[in-house]
Amino acid sequence: MAKDNNFNMQISRLFHEQEMLLSRKNEPLGYANGIYQRYRYPAITAGHTPVFWRYALDEAENPFLMERQGINATFNAGAMYLDGRYLVMARVEGNDRKSFFAIAESPNGIDNFRFWKYPVRLPETDDPDTNVYDMRLCPHEDGWIYGLFCTERKDKSKPHDTTAAVAQCGIARTRDLIHWERLPDLISHSGQQRNVVLHPEFVDGRYALYTRPQDGFIEVGSGGGIGWGLTDSMERAEASNETIMDGKVYHTIKEVKNGLGPAPIKTEKGWLHLAHGVRNTASGLRYVLYVFMASLAEPWKTTHRPAGHFLAPAGDEYIGDVGNVVFSNGWIINERQEVFIYYGSSDTRLHVATTSLERLVDYAVNSPEDGLRSVASVEQRIALIDRNLPILEKLIADGQIPNPAL
Repeated sequence: MAKDNNFNMQISRLFHEQEMLLSRKNEPLGYANGIYQRYRYPAITAGHTPVFWRYALDEAENPFLMERQGINATFNAGAMYLDGRYLVMARVEGNDRKSFFAIAESPNGIDNFRFWKYPVRLPETDDPDTNVYDMRLCPHEDGWIYGLFCTERKDKSKPHDTTAAVAQCGIARTRDLIHWERLPDLISHSGQQRNVVLHPEFVDGRYALYTRPQDGFIEVGSGGGIGWGLTDSMERAEASNETIMDGKVYHTIKEVKNGLGPAPIKTEKGWLHLAHGVRNTASGLRYVLYVFMASLAEPWKTTHRPAGHFLAPAGDEYIGDVGNVVFSNGWIINERQEVFIYYGSSDTRLHVATTSLERLVDYAVNSPEDGLRSVASVEQRIALIDRNLPILEKLIADGQIPNPAL
């Protein structure tokens, strides 16, 4: 009897410790750049996954109360605002390196995320997936909620290379985020596809897709850039003609590769996009997020491109399974026009940054573009300084700020 009590006490401790994590209030960080607000704690970590997903709670089966099926990471989540609920479709990676999808729900979009009882049961195609990850959720005007994700399989053309993989766009749809219908993978004629996003509206009566064509699993090769293509049906989606709308550029944050994050938000100024850009460094690839705007009338045409990154790794976000990475495939806009940006850091955990649609549009439309040369960058900054100096002088004269000894 004493043994049973001890086992139950251990279970009780596991659940109570997790409840402290789940119910912890998130805190805004003190420093803000005027564009968005970061938070002290990750929104979701591996520790947020239910205890009963990881431990066998039957003493006869697991007398030492060991974690039988560990969770390594929770990151790169699609997101959706549904009936006043903030939902994220997290990429959950087990210790076995296999990823799967699971929905966590929050009352405010910032903290108190709790996973639904079961992860998503995603049907397979006739060619089974080895791994699936990074789902973009998109409620489309046809009435379905689509989930586009990366499906990874062994590259059968290289049977002796156990690292060789093929990535394509998997497609599924649902009405309730519980029951999913698997559709055939996107047919692409431009090599591999790792980041494909569905446009939320029909374009000339057809479905529109944002793609990222590349030659290999990791290497972009002759491909790359954010592409645009149309397909007649999602039940047999085919991107037969992809036009690059936002390409790679030498000596920028996206010189190695770039890809779209979540589906764009429709605004009065255009389609607002969040994307990731990748460049090489002495310590490996660096992933950051950036923003751009596209035309309402012609969504494949980019109209505004603020220079540089919008959000980059900071503090503990640098550290994880794949360091120096932030990646987003989900954001939410609520009825108050508040925007919640969900981003993974270093392939390990999920964070949230908050802002407003008004701020994002202002940033996208009024921030200068990349001059692509150091001298142009200096001239842009000097122009800003020249506009600011008369304002500074007046503020100093009025005693509102200390003299910076210019």
